[in-house]
Amino acid sequence: MYLQITHATRYDYLPAVEIAQHMAYLQPVSNRYQKLLSHSLNISPLPTQMTQTLDVFGNPRCFFSLQSPHTVLEVVANSVVTTTARALPGSLFNWEQTREQFRYQSGGRFDAATEFVFASPFCPRAPEFAAYARPSFVPGLSVLAVAQDLMQRIHTDFDYESQSTQINTPALVALAQRKGVCQDFAHIMIACLRTLGIAARYVSGYLLTQAAPGTVKLKGSDASHAWVAVYAPDLPPGERWCDFDPTNNRAGWHSPGEDYVTLATGRDFSDVSPIRGVIHGGASHTLTVGVTVEPAPGDGPAGPPGGRPRMGHQNSSQSQSQSQSQSQSLSPLLPLGTIN
Repeated sequence: MYLQITHATRYDYLPAVEIAQHMAYLQPVSNRYQKLLSHSLNISPLPTQMTQTLDVFGNPRCFFSLQSPHTVLEVVANSVVTTTARALPGSLFNWEQTREQFRYQSGGRFDAATEFVFASPFCPRAPEFAAYARPSFVPGLSVLAVAQDLMQRIHTDFDYESQSTQINTPALVALAQRKGVCQDFAHIMIACLRTLGIAARYVSGYLLTQAAPGTVKLKGSDASHAWVAVYAPDLPPGERWCDFDPTNNRAGWHSPGEDYVTLATGRDFSDVSPIRGVIHGGASHTLTVGVTVEPAPGDGPAGPPGGRPRMGHQNSSQSQSQSQSQSQSLSPLLPLGTIN
């Protein structure tokens, strides 16, 4: 499937920001199953410095700095990708064997996926996660079957409710209230798996949506999305991650479906926030975000099976006011609130 994505971000500051440094994760990854055909990042005002690098997880990222006063910051990312869908593979390893792969053994070979077993800022280990997860951990069941059952249970047990949580809502709170948005469901599923010794990582990206029958899809009406990748050690090297979307109850190898676009992977949202940074000035600011995902010109009919999917934090074309302390010489710029 050919997909084009426009992710537009605007900050309006009061008073002006004097100096700013930002890190953007807005370029989709390119691999065997998702090809990045084109990408551009347009920033206004023009940055004084701009550098493209890969982070420790292999995600493309862009650092840019602004050294002159400004009251508006606009960042527009345009990307075109091709995607391929693959069904979940068969895994012979049961979840107990998989858990043992990550236990320390003197002289044992290190597996880089081990770092996704440990707790992270948004995905702590806690008895509550273990208690919720245990019904899915049937003795002898394969690790992918466990993940699929857990995904289906979260999809059934939790209510998708926009604005029921915030970007920094703890996963334990979302677990207790049994409602949230995509980001919450991903964090809960990851925390459940890690608490019982299974490697799982956070995936940020996009999901193609369709307008309701009889309506026209609005530009900027989509949102970023989030799901989970689970590690199966017995799959071929380089192909051991399988993706599970508890929000929409969909799963696949390397992606839940061809209508998904992978942007970045990390331990949790804090690793792959679309834009984050520090600013000097701008005690209060308003954030507006618009995301559009649509078939690229020339592509055939597209759209997720089963009708319109769940996605979007609040409305993706949104305004959000935030205040920051002027007493700080460098005030933290909060991550964008649009991944779910």
